[in-house]
Amino acid sequence: MTDLRERTHKASVAVPQKEVRIPGSARSVAKHTGLILLTLVMLYPVIWMVASSLRPGEEIFRSPGLIPGSLEFSNYSEGWNALSSPFGHYLINSAIVVLGCIIGNLVSCSMAAYAFARLEFTGKKIWFAIMLGTIMLPIHVIIVPQYVMFSQFGWVNTFLPLIVPKLLATDAFFVFLMVQFIRGLPKELDEAARIDGAGHPRIFAQVILPLMLPALATTTIFTFIWTWNDFFSQLIYLTDPEMYTVPVALRSYVDATVSTSWGSMFAMSVVSLLPIFLAFLVGQRFLIKGIATTGIK
Repeated sequence: MTDLRERTHKASVAVPQKEVRIPGSARSVAKHTGLILLTLVMLYPVIWMVASSLRPGEEIFRSPGLIPGSLEFSNYSEGWNALSSPFGHYLINSAIVVLGCIIGNLVSCSMAAYAFARLEFTGKKIWFAIMLGTIMLPIHVIIVPQYVMFSQFGWVNTFLPLIVPKLLATDAFFVFLMVQFIRGLPKELDEAARIDGAGHPRIFAQVILPLMLPALATTTIFTFIWTWNDFFSQLIYLTDPEMYTVPVALRSYVDATVSTSWGSMFAMSVVSLLPIFLAFLVGQRFLIKGIATTGIK
């Protein structure tokens, strides 16, 4: 009996078990199905907001489905003229701030990145470490001293506190991004330009800067999105309704003392998202190329 069990056990061990393999097509279908479901989950709030912008105000929270019972296109016309100024006025204000921040970041961050990547000066590593350390500082830590300083300058209720700091390379993330990109460029290009008599300004403007297009495009897209969506800083510095940007203007639709016009607010929220979608669609190719060709690997 014992010998029979041993032979049976050896036979079961000797027989190789077949592995169950899933065909490649089935894995691909499962992967794409999961990605589609995840995309729908992520897009659900946006789709719900678009559907709510076409609903009457009393139906928005009473029937929160994705298919509106009736279409209320008047929410867009009412929302456009609901505040003290047409909503286009706030879009222009946001465009001014965004344009100033983009120009400031492109000019100042590229120059600072060239200095850290190509120049040699005393305390270079220390200053670079300090610059990287500022990335970890939340805005809530520095907003009070900044507000006191800008208030003494008389800049409160203007666009200057939102734009001028960008001209001083205060966004360390973009400086680091460009430093890593410039370090990936061969120094032989600089040496060849120096042999031709070019100094650092000419090398930066005619050699390095044209090659930095992917990094500059990435900086432009991120600056646009972050500045357009910025609410906290703009709420602190802009107090006059005529100076409101889009995020601050959207807050004006919500009033605790009177009934909130939810339909108008959702309609203008959809309008405010259109520039971001357009910017991402236009610059998606440059964004991916910029991240792929920098030192973030």
